Amino acid sequence: MDLPDAPDETLTGAVVDLVLRGMWRGRPESEHRPLVDAGLAMVKGPVVLPTERAKAAASRILRVAPGSEQEERITAAYEAFLPVNRRIRDVCTAWQCRPDGTANDHSDSGYDAEVRESLEDVHEAIQPVLRRLERVLAGCGRYLTALDEALDRFDEGALEWLASPLCDSYHTVWMRLHQELLLVLGVSRAQDEAREEELVTRSRG
Repeated sequence: MDLPDAPDETLTGAVVDLVLRGMWRGRPESEHRPLVDAGLAMVKGPVVLPTERAKAAASRILRVAPGSEQEERITAAYEAFLPVNRRIRDVCTAWQCRPDGTANDHSDSGYDAEVRESLEDVHEAIQPVLRRLERVLAGCGRYLTALDEALDRFDEGALEWLASPLCDSYHTVWMRLHQELLLVLGVSRAQDEAREEELVTRSRG
């Protein structure tokens, strides 16, 4: 593990959290300073980013044993996740842009309602996948809780809670889940994209 000698659980947890989130924004210096001092984070303006060293450390912390039963069960859930992952990307694109490529200004309530219905379909599809993961990967229950909370905020009229990167929006939480699965299984982005395309194509017959 590429961390300082005898790292405490707080530092280890912070490294994993930063890598899964991709960045911290607005964190007090007392939280990110130990990571910066250890070469695990860098500050760029108001944003704290993980270093390559942090990414490597998080990969080793999260990776399950290759060839284990746990890896096999997580892989099965991951492969159920990937086609749904394509659908959430489509939903977020539809929310931001209309079919003709123009920005969605949310003046068409009927169109927005259709997108919301598609989001509901995605939310229903991801729940059994997360329940499967929760049985084999500790802590995955937090993702369903966070997705539920983001959906509630969105339905209350806070539209940024669907796709904004500036809050724990539905898409932001989803991306953290996706990143954790990649690190847990040791899957590269290129492998991930190829497998998703394969599974989506297969599902379309």
